[in-house]
Amino acid sequence: MKIYITDGTPETFFTAAADAVNDEKCMITSDEAIQLAFDSEVVKVDCDENKCRRMIDCIAKYDPTAERNILLCLRSGDGLKEQTALEYIRKILQYRDSVSKRLSLPEVIIFNETLSKVTGEIHKMTGFLRFMESANGALYAPYSPDNNITDLLMPHFAKRFGSEKFVIHDLKRKIAGMYDGRECIMGYAGEAEIYLSEYEKSFETLWKKYYEAVNIKARPHEKQMKGYMPVRYWKFLPEKRG
Repeated sequence: MKIYITDGTPETFFTAAADAVNDEKCMITSDEAIQLAFDSEVVKVDCDENKCRRMIDCIAKYDPTAERNILLCLRSGDGLKEQTALEYIRKILQYRDSVSKRLSLPEVIIFNETLSKVTGEIHKMTGFLRFMESANGALYAPYSPDNNITDLLMPHFAKRFGSEKFVIHDLKRKIAGMYDGRECIMGYAGEAEIYLSEYEKSFETLWKKYYEAVNIKARPHEKQMKGYMPVRYWKFLPEKRG
């Protein structure tokens, strides 16, 4: 069994897919720590622009929306995302048509579920992401998303904040999107020590007091809170910190 190992970029995925699409027993992954069977043949994939372009053009011929959806799928935090995308491509080429609505196909169901989780988190984060004002006046929002979506959130908040500077920091992947009031820049960002402005400290203190005042201890509403905001996001809420 061949296992194509990519560097996690879309270009190397499409390069690998060009070779793997006709081999039903192979798989593609960007997880170098994957458990290998004894008969596995590991193939390290380097980007080949010609193969990549041919693969994209081939699927676009049957489904113009496929490339965009596959690129979103590849942002998933699921370790099987590349294999999910490969199986979806195989079905497009098998039917020579868009297969997104062929919900009798397990490969399509899995692909659509993965896609939905990515797009759903993007939508949630436009409302859930919490910004703090740092001492230098820039806004800072740390979070740990399930999927690699930071660069997709940047245009939304750039439009929303106008000329204000801000940083969105993905703590899980150690990357950050930075906006200087004119353009967005993506880069590596490890641990960050942020000093809050006096205004932010005062606001957080006031918010925590308000939260405690309206929270009736005799009538806990944790279940309702979990319905509105998943627990994994709570650590970034001022009222839940400390």
